[in-house]
Amino acid sequence: MARIVMKFGGTSVADIARIRNVARHVKREVDAGHEVAVVVSAMAGKTNELVGWVQGMPKATGASSPFFDAREYDAIVASGEQVTSGLLAIALQSMGVNARSWQGWQIPIKTDGAHGAARITDIDGSFLIKRFGEGQVAVVAGFQGIAPDNRISTLGRGGSDTSAVAIAAAVKADRCDIYTDVDGVYTTDPRVVPKAKRLDRIAFEEMLEMASLGAKVLQVRSVELAMVHNVRTFVRSSLVDPEAPEMANVEKAGTLICDEEEIVATQMEQQVVTGIAFSKDEAQVSIRRVADKPGIAAAVFGPLAEAHINVDMIVQNVSADGFTDITFTVPNADFERAKAVIETAKGAIDFHDVEGSTDVTKVSVIGIGMRSHAGVAAKAFEALAARGINIRAITTSEIKISFLIDAAYTELAVRPLHSLYGLDS
Repeated sequence: MARIVMKFGGTSVADIARIRNVARHVKREVDAGHEVAVVVSAMAGKTNELVGWVQGMPKATGASSPFFDAREYDAIVASGEQVTSGLLAIALQSMGVNARSWQGWQIPIKTDGAHGAARITDIDGSFLIKRFGEGQVAVVAGFQGIAPDNRISTLGRGGSDTSAVAIAAAVKADRCDIYTDVDGVYTTDPRVVPKAKRLDRIAFEEMLEMASLGAKVLQVRSVELAMVHNVRTFVRSSLVDPEAPEMANVEKAGTLICDEEEIVATQMEQQVVTGIAFSKDEAQVSIRRVADKPGIAAAVFGPLAEAHINVDMIVQNVSADGFTDITFTVPNADFERAKAVIETAKGAIDFHDVEGSTDVTKVSVIGIGMRSHAGVAAKAFEALAARGINIRAITTSEIKISFLIDAAYTELAVRPLHSLYGLDS
């Protein structure tokens, strides 16, 4: 018998038929003798609808300001998961499974006071553990908790993944199964590279890099939490028949995200590169002819930090005449705002011009095997040069190489890199 947390996203609970299918997945684990908690998202499209209602209310009521109370926003938007948890509990009860729904505040899942983007501070798992002992399945509304002001808080988009991993850590679960509309984590996007393969296992660090660099399978915060608390996490498909033979063996029906040592213990030789990730949600900002003197970097990136704009790649060139060009990347949605912030700070920075582009892609080569192998970057650069692809910026870490290229060359870059590192086979 194991203790399992199962999480189902919006597409998995999109309608009543799919909610009943989710109930069959849960019943399979209950029938196998496991203790089960289930975390659910809102039905597909429901959160967007609720957010739209909130954002449209100031205008509809003739308010002079477009802003609204973030605490009321959370009270409204959290209702999507509450509906799903109740419906799933009813579906399980109709199948003879002892189940009840739980809202975030009932457990409680305690968060900070950042309504709309709260972070979990503590979870008391004792109530859930007590109910496990009574043979009851806990169906938990994801994405939400309770803030210090005793109001409902939400964790931001993708928060149900974070809820699931946090609950798994709180109840000391043997594993956390994240069910989605794909059957695992792939070496790259199969829509771009048909030869992409599903990975049996991937280290927390690698998954964290892939999630932050474009892979949409898991939310970044949930991977961070799993790594900190060493929560073994499986990515599985909810669209497979719950009674299919492969679903009985979790290791054969998804991708395990785990500690690096667990992977090393099962393989004679670690694969050098695990996957190729890419993100088109990138924008490049370049500041031309900035005086090359102490304090300039702080003058550039300080105001961006104050504006809560995340900066990724940074490249600085020094010219012979004492001026430098500074290039960096930001999320696409922050492109215009980043340029405006730099223009506002022109007096402190003293530059000639600021320009940029949103027509760029960040491509990343990822693998923990890179720590012990030389020449990984050189091979990538040679492959790109052979295809006439210009590199705008480069950043590296111990297990990652990322480079910025023109968006038009995305597929031309990803496909040969996938083959270059032996990921096709």
